[in-house]
Amino acid sequence: MALFHSPLSALCCQVYSAILKLSHRKVCVSSTHAYVFSNCTHGQAESVLLTFDLYSSTHASFNIGPQKGEFLDEIVKREAPRRVLELGTHCGYAAVRILRLLPPSGELLTVERDPLTADRGEEIILVAGFKHQQFQVLTCSSAEAISSLNSHPGNDRLDLVLMDHDPELYLQDLLALQRGNLLSTSCVVLINRALTPGARDLLEYVTARPQSFSVGRHLNGLMEIRVHTTV
Repeated sequence: MALFHSPLSALCCQVYSAILKLSHRKVCVSSTHAYVFSNCTHGQAESVLLTFDLYSSTHASFNIGPQKGEFLDEIVKREAPRRVLELGTHCGYAAVRILRLLPPSGELLTVERDPLTADRGEEIILVAGFKHQQFQVLTCSSAEAISSLNSHPGNDRLDLVLMDHDPELYLQDLLALQRGNLLSTSCVVLINRALTPGARDLLEYVTARPQSFSVGRHLNGLMEIRVHTTV
């Protein structure tokens, strides 16, 4: 019994739990991808989204879903962003929603750490009819992606950021984006799972600085934050 409660035993349990979660995630990604790829009409973004929603109605999924998706649509239409960063590609659902509403000059950068998930998500985005000139999938951590953006200062700043990766990374990634001067003067940051414990640090940071941030609408944990910056 002493061994069971030892720090080493606890660490082993944490590692085992993490492996199980990763394995479950990959199964979900593969199953979702296979269903959408086989049942949607290729080249039609709306068909891809409807097929995602049909699958998610009966299966566990990492997608934000149609309700949050419509909320995302409203913000993309309102902001008409030229450059969008998505942290957490998953199976490509939100990326497809965003891309179909971007202006002709718009660009999406979507970041996914897991190579399998990144490949599956990229394929679904292509299946939806979008070209590589319109988007780029970065297979790396959010920190590495932000660092790579910071190394190309000539690029346009970000008008919209969707955070849907690890909520515990939200604050450090927002700070990195600010330090790199990567956000436009009126950028909108959308955070998913905003009400989970992992996102608490970011919310406390934002609400304590009303001169720099304003919290807008939220729906089922998808929250809009306006970043006020100077040129």
